[in-house]
Amino acid sequence: MNPLLQKFVSRLIRIGSLAITDADGEVHRFGDGSGEPVHVVIHSRRTERAIALDPMLAAPEAYMDGEMDFIEGDPLALMKVTYENFERGGTEALAMKFGEGIRYLFRRLHQFNPAGRSKRNVARHYDLSGEMYKLFLDEDMQYSCAYYPDPDISLEEAQKLKKRHIMAKLALKPGQKVLDIGSGWGGLGLDIARQFDTNVLGVTLSEEQHAVSQRRAKETGLSDRARFEIVDYRALKGPFDRIVSVGMFEHVGINHYRTFFNKCAQLLDDNGVMLLHTIGRTSGPSVTNAFIRKYIFPGGYIPALSEIVPAVEKAGLIITDIEILRLHYAETLKAWRERFMANRDKAVAIYDERFARMWEFYLAGSEASFRWQDMVNFQIQITKRRDALPVTRDYIGEVERRIGAPGGGTAFPDAAE
Repeated sequence: MNPLLQKFVSRLIRIGSLAITDADGEVHRFGDGSGEPVHVVIHSRRTERAIALDPMLAAPEAYMDGEMDFIEGDPLALMKVTYENFERGGTEALAMKFGEGIRYLFRRLHQFNPAGRSKRNVARHYDLSGEMYKLFLDEDMQYSCAYYPDPDISLEEAQKLKKRHIMAKLALKPGQKVLDIGSGWGGLGLDIARQFDTNVLGVTLSEEQHAVSQRRAKETGLSDRARFEIVDYRALKGPFDRIVSVGMFEHVGINHYRTFFNKCAQLLDDNGVMLLHTIGRTSGPSVTNAFIRKYIFPGGYIPALSEIVPAVEKAGLIITDIEILRLHYAETLKAWRERFMANRDKAVAIYDERFARMWEFYLAGSEASFRWQDMVNFQIQITKRRDALPVTRDYIGEVERRIGAPGGGTAFPDAAE
């Protein structure tokens, strides 16, 4: 085994059970033998060296390229034993953090997302085959954190509860104009138009998602109340009574936070309400994982709350509520990963084996980051006026119950009530 890799792994892995078969066929064992055994084989000395120098990028690349395989365990199990040891600290964990620190110096360059670049970045991910996304998403094609009050409920039910939770926080009323920034395949916008008799504009930069959203609006008879356009949020004109953005803010880039919230302040009616649903991190400002940035979400970044709040304040907006969804995305990603693995042969048929390995590592790595690292979801409710909403949070549960009731109405209590 490459001496640098052996030294690195032996110092990092103190608990758990990790075995590595090196390029010469020799087996090396690390950890105290506890927990689920993980055994990988590395097929070349070049790959051993690459992983030793940049494990966060080179290990997933090695798996994608067939230069690393699993004899026991899988990518999720490998990340579990790695992250559990990483949290214990030590020189190797510090070395990995130092590598991330070097990338931190260039993070603004990586997240420079003017309109043209934003559209290209979106196309890299969201304009993949819709058939591929159907392999693992729910029937409504919700591609963001679901809401799991009980981890045993189905993905479909959890996604419905997520939409219900968001709609309740928006304090919707019939006839309002609603803007959905980053509208995906249209599911949330269509539900808002249907359930609350509102006029919804959903905007996306994905050609694939736009086509599906338009078709769904027509098929459900909602074209008169829900329309979808391909347009950058910076080009929009308001005002809107409500703004919702789910899973889009991760693509804005830290350079553009002031621009984003200034634009939202311009678009939002004086009595309006906004709900921002975004992945966040609890450990403070950092950088995008190198593998994710290169292969999955170019230009993307997961913000800390301390990076969001100043931009909201400087835009003259008021944060009225923040909820932290902790393990909800871990359960969502578990469901996605299990569905993807059950349909993995279909993903290979749509693309190829390398793509399937890349997606497998992406889903496993994302689940691991919510289970054993610092990833959570923020739901941030924002207004311009302090009296735009009721003075207690009781209305959220009341509206959720009303939406969930058979034939539930759409009426919402006035802010003064």
